[in-house]
Amino acid sequence: MKLFYRKYGDPGIPLILIHGLYGAGDNWAGIAKNLSEDFEVFVIDQRNHGQSPHSDVHTYEAMRDDLLEFMDLLGMQTAILIGHSMGGKTAMFFAEAYPNRVRALVSVDMAPKSYHDLAATSHFIADHAAIIDAMMGIDLSSMKRREDIDRALSAHIGSKRIRGFLLKNVSREKSGDFTWKINLPVIRRNLDGILDGMDIGKIKQKGGIKGFPVLFIAGERSDYITAADHELIKSVFPPAEIVSIPNGSHWVHAEQPDLLIKNIRYFLSVQEGESIA
Repeated sequence: MKLFYRKYGDPGIPLILIHGLYGAGDNWAGIAKNLSEDFEVFVIDQRNHGQSPHSDVHTYEAMRDDLLEFMDLLGMQTAILIGHSMGGKTAMFFAEAYPNRVRALVSVDMAPKSYHDLAATSHFIADHAAIIDAMMGIDLSSMKRREDIDRALSAHIGSKRIRGFLLKNVSREKSGDFTWKINLPVIRRNLDGILDGMDIGKIKQKGGIKGFPVLFIAGERSDYITAADHELIKSVFPPAEIVSIPNGSHWVHAEQPDLLIKNIRYFLSVQEGESIA
């Protein structure tokens, strides 16, 4: 699938930013512009999100191969991959299948594990089924303003911050009607797969995924990466470093962008002189 993307910076070491569920590349524009001072930054919209095409298929294998097609199309032999949430797992699946195409990997608040059980018990992990059902339950044809959509969502989603994030998926047609840019029915049908983890047993038997530097960045107030996950992460990615962003939730890129950039920059600056330059 040919993905929509934006590019920032002059030709140089390629760095690809990969958004998470409900996101789009433009959510990362500020971070992309900052990193473009030192890297050639590409921000993609994953399939069924943003301005990229819709498909009935939404699996990590498909998103992994979309990324490979994107890199091949632009002539990138290797790239730094930075993925948040679902995008982080896309990057991990890519690294497992094509390790020789990865210059460095950064996963933002996403571990290689399954999130099925945790999604049912944690107060910090979003109930994605409820969120998607709430979005699909709105009759957009009856909405006159974005405020009307926000009001309808508020009956099911109490967090104004989350609603604001979701509303970035709303666009207005030439007719004046609102529509969702995200392919909600397909995302809903594939939600179990999105919450799935990697085949950790198989990866561990092979000695883990190696050959490039790896950083996992956790939000301190998020349950997506906890101290208990550190051993698992290192069993899958033996070179992994793990850091935590103070007062950061799962949406750490929106809440603590400066600290996130600082950690990414420090990690890449150390690696640049060693293995990724």
